[in-house]
Amino acid sequence: MRVSDAADVVENDEGGAVFVWGMAASCWDAGDVVARRLAAVQLVVTGAATQVEVGAAFGAGEATVQRWMAAWRRDGLGGLVPARKGPRGPSKLTAERVAGIGALRAEGASMDAIAAATGVSRNSVSRALAEPPAPVPPEPTVAVPGGGGQSDSGSQLVPLARPEPREEERQAARRGELAEAEPVICEGGSLPLAGALLVLPALAATGLVGCFEEVFGKTRAAFYGLRSLVLAVVFAVLVGEPRAEGLTRIDPVDAGRLLGLDRAPEVKTLRRRMQKLAILGRSDRLMMALARRHVAAHPDATGVFYVDGHVRAYHGGAELPKAHVTRMRLSMPAAVDTWVADAFGDGVLCWTAPPPASLVGELARVAEVIRDLVGADRRPTICFDRGGWSPKLFAGLVAAGFDVLTYRKQPVTAEPRRAFTEHTHLDEAGRTHRYLLADRRVRIAWRDGTRRRRFACRQITRLDPDSGHQTHIVTTRGDDAAVIAHAMFSRWRQENLFRYLRAHYGLDALDSYATVADDLDRSVPNPTKKTASARARDARRQLADIEDRLPDAMPADLAEAHASAVAYVEALTAEARAVPARVPLGDLHPDAAVHDGERKRLHDAIRMATYNAETALARLLAPHYARAEDEARSLLREALRSPADLHIVGNELHVRINPLSAPRRTRAIAGLCHDLNTTATYYPGTQLTLHYSIKKP
Repeated sequence: MRVSDAADVVENDEGGAVFVWGMAASCWDAGDVVARRLAAVQLVVTGAATQVEVGAAFGAGEATVQRWMAAWRRDGLGGLVPARKGPRGPSKLTAERVAGIGALRAEGASMDAIAAATGVSRNSVSRALAEPPAPVPPEPTVAVPGGGGQSDSGSQLVPLARPEPREEERQAARRGELAEAEPVICEGGSLPLAGALLVLPALAATGLVGCFEEVFGKTRAAFYGLRSLVLAVVFAVLVGEPRAEGLTRIDPVDAGRLLGLDRAPEVKTLRRRMQKLAILGRSDRLMMALARRHVAAHPDATGVFYVDGHVRAYHGGAELPKAHVTRMRLSMPAAVDTWVADAFGDGVLCWTAPPPASLVGELARVAEVIRDLVGADRRPTICFDRGGWSPKLFAGLVAAGFDVLTYRKQPVTAEPRRAFTEHTHLDEAGRTHRYLLADRRVRIAWRDGTRRRRFACRQITRLDPDSGHQTHIVTTRGDDAAVIAHAMFSRWRQENLFRYLRAHYGLDALDSYATVADDLDRSVPNPTKKTASARARDARRQLADIEDRLPDAMPADLAEAHASAVAYVEALTAEARAVPARVPLGDLHPDAAVHDGERKRLHDAIRMATYNAETALARLLAPHYARAEDEARSLLREALRSPADLHIVGNELHVRINPLSAPRRTRAIAGLCHDLNTTATYYPGTQLTLHYSIKKP
């Protein structure tokens, strides 16, 4: 097993060895715990690997490796000897002494008096007087062939067990005799990355695998079916490798255990199979299927839809249309994706907008899609930023049965201080928000051709008491002003979605550099018009400068030169006016192309569903973790990348996750495990119910 770029570890039933730069550095016999721990410590001390890498390779957490190092520095080899669990001597609470304690308590003696009379501590007296706990039946012991370690339940599990090779099934798939390899769980102890299985109940709620199978149906015979391909991307994202090439940085055996296979697909296999799905051109159908599942499962989140565009820069060699990348403050080749999120900021669906993309132009399509999702009887609110400002668009959305919520773009007179009153709002998480708001009706003028029209709406202005800054909101909703203000300011939930997806989910990854022909009939600005207009403008300016210095009475030759200059300028101006302002794209760039985003959208569908699943887990953590608002996702990332035991008991797959870096974080994940167990989720492709717990230290 690869530990780092410099080190590898080989371990079997007879023992193990560590190789550094291909040279044997240390070894140990089976059962020699001290030598094995010493090898792990030496890898960190010599700088050959980090504590995280060593912990993953040796089936221990980072905190465990830290304890080994501290014990080795303090006590040498003696510090690496496993301490005997349990009491260090025979219990003082013999049956006779317990009976005596009970008798003294029955006579009315105090706890301290009983402790002094019997020679035990007050805590021992409390334990003796407490009602004995109900006996817990032990889990059945399942002997795994070649088992060398023992889990906390008493069952024999092989540490770092490797799945059985499945070459016969691979050969059958090549012959077309196997439609898809069925998952076979590899039972074992401290299996790296097995904590990622925590996501499965929340992922099942998104319907990701089912939507893929519904849209793409049965594929040709292959060892890796749709389920395996989709879950391979999901698990790669969760362990920090959101791009396809990230699979080269994950041990294929470790990822294969998560899929119920002997190894995960290689990068070339994943790319080839995803490209074959992309050729079918069904990404929009997949997005809509996921959106329908999401809307049906979260009706309380579909009162407000947040809409925004995300500019994805292109770094390939093709000449693509440019777009302004706000976060980079420059214009460069890029594609613009339109994203729709629900009231809580969870992704609903996305698509690539055709160039030239604008939020105003995209909102008409957004309205059609949302109406299809929510039905004809609902009146949802579409919320967007100033990029969608268009009173004409607002009127169209209202006529189509939507409410509008956005910031006011036009210059507006500040509201007087006396117009503001304090409002409070209690959000879905139980937090109270206070706003200073002014509320009044306004009419916004706009032109429809030659006619001047007005759009009537409501303007709610928020005052920042510290800076005095006023933020103006326009809406057609008629409910409480504090509710509207909170909905508008919660638009940052979608910005947070973009930020998190960029940092952890590879949102800006191209996933494919393929291009397709652009629409050659598309009207684009004519660059010749700009050049001709600039020449005429410069000539007029120069003529004006010369005329300012000419005398009132000009000689004949000077007057003739002036007339010639005026004629030249008029000719340039007429020439510039004759140049069309816009021309078909094909006249300028016959080979114009755009990025082929079909494969990108398939990956984005998986990323969006995975993000929604992680978000659901983060919300479940809130009752169990005091700092969930700030640290829920970082805690989840630690748990999802932790080793765990996999053990089948009856028709249940037990996933026992290693303790985390701090007791409070371990307790929070234990509470999450309890909540997930109530869902009774099946491991995909099997009838095994998932059962989660924390492994006893």
